[in-house]
Formats: sequence, structure tokens, C-alpha cells
Amino acid sequence: MKKTLFFLLLLSHQLYSMACPVCERNQPKILKGIVHGSGPENYLDYLALWGMVVLVVFTLFFSVKLLIQPNESTKDHIKNSIFNIE
Repeated sequence: MKKTLFFLLLLSHQLYSMACPVCERNQPKILKGIVHGSGPENYLDYLALWGMVVLVVFTLFFSVKLLIQPNESTKDHIKNSIFNIE
């Protein structure tokens, strides 16, 4: 029941997060139908957007990498307790 409720909530959120017709008309070609508002207006906005994307991907990569392979040899390290490594 919880999984079904979560799925329906996620699906309804996705439907409401799509751009309305007015916002879709005002969006640049690359972002049509994805976001609300006026969107990026010049190249500096796109530069900031891609800079944030690179930062998030970089952070996600190293977070997962260091969680999976912590390179800690002590058995009482907090990362080893997550995976129950004995």
C-alpha cells in the first residue's frame, strides 16, 4: 500500500510540475515544456546553470565512490558500519 501511494504521489507531482502553455511559449527551445517562468535570458544564465550541473554531478560521483570504497582499514569506521562489514 505504501509503495502504491508513493508512486501515485510521485506521478501526480510530475504532472503538476510540467510547464503551463504560457510558460511553454516563453521558454527557450531547449527548455520548452520542462520548467515554469521565463528561463535563462543570456549566456551567463546558461553558464551558471551548467556550472551547477557539473558541481552536482561531481559531488554525486565522489559521494557514491567514497561510500562504496571508503579506503578505511579500521573495522570501527562509520562507513564500514553502514555495510556491516566484519
